[in-house]
Formats: sequence, structure tokens, C-alpha cells
Amino acid sequence: MTPAEKYIESIKGKKVALVGMGVANLPCAKFLASHGIETYACDRRDKEYIGEEKCKELEDLGVHFSLGENYLDILPEMDIVFRSHGILPFQNKWIGECIKRGQTVTTEMEVFFEYCPSKIIAVTGSNGKTTTTTLISKMLELQGYNVFLGGNIGKALMPELDNITKNDIAVVELSSFQLLTMGNMKNKPDVA
Repeated sequence: MTPAEKYIESIKGKKVALVGMGVANLPCAKFLASHGIETYACDRRDKEYIGEEKCKELEDLGVHFSLGENYLDILPEMDIVFRSHGILPFQNKWIGECIKRGQTVTTEMEVFFEYCPSKIIAVTGSNGKTTTTTLISKMLELQGYNVFLGGNIGKALMPELDNITKNDIAVVELSSFQLLTMGNMKNKPDVA
């Protein structure tokens, strides 16, 4: 069973909402829906802002939308809620409300770290994260490694769980917003 299959198996039959349809959550919604998970895309913005073509692709996979001013109204019905990395727990009371109801609140990167079978190299800091992350990935590629580059650099890695093997290397750029709720995770990067 692949890491993606393990994760999908663990959430089968659950309703999953992704709040904030940006760079990470859009491909994650596609990933979840393509694996048969009941998926809801939630955003204050409309389909035009998100992208009509992207929304059509998600709708074709069965993704439901909750958009506009009352986009969070469906959250009490959800089992799992993915927050966009830019949505900070201490600034958004709905996150605490979800937790009080017993819902799982997570992020794409938290799931990736839990299920990634390969070594993970994580880069964070104030300045130079993208440059450093890119250089590390290029050096590893030149050494013959199959590298998965992503994170805050603008590419979601959770959808890559179908493709990553234990022999690969993930090089991940992490912002302070992404690290905010990752401190209690059991899986840590191999190199940071």
C-alpha cells in the first residue's frame, strides 16, 4: 500500500473541507476527490477569482463548493478541515470551534510529513528560503536523486504521495505559518 493509499484509507467515509483555495489546497482538493473522498472547497472568494477552469476541473471530480461571505457555514458538518497555511489559528476563531467539536484541523504539509516515505530536507528562515531550497534540490538532482521540491515554494506535496518512494528525497521550503502547528508532529525532517 502506498503512502497515499494509507492516508486515503484512514479518511474513507469522512467529509473533508479545505478552507482557502490557494496554491496548496487547490491541488489537494483535486487529489482527495480523485481518490473518492467527499471534498468541499471553501473560500470567501468566488469562482471567477479562484479560476473558472480550475473550479470546473474540481466540479468534474465531484468537489462541492462553499463560496462567498458564508463559506464557513458548512464546517460543522465536516470531519476533517484543512486550513490554508496563511490562515493563522490564533487569528481565526473558527479553528478553535472546529477543534472543540472534535473535528481534525490540519494542513497539507502536516499530512505530507506524516505520510512521506522518503527523507525530508526542510528549509526555513527569514530570507533566502526559496534560493536555498532550490539549490539543495538541484545539487541532489545532479547527484542522481529523484527529488520532490515543494512547500512554501509554491507546490503542494501531499498530492505527490502517489509518486514518492523511500528512495527519493523531498526538499521542502517551510514558512513560519506552516511551522506554527507542526511542532507536535511525530514525523520530523531528516535534515533541517
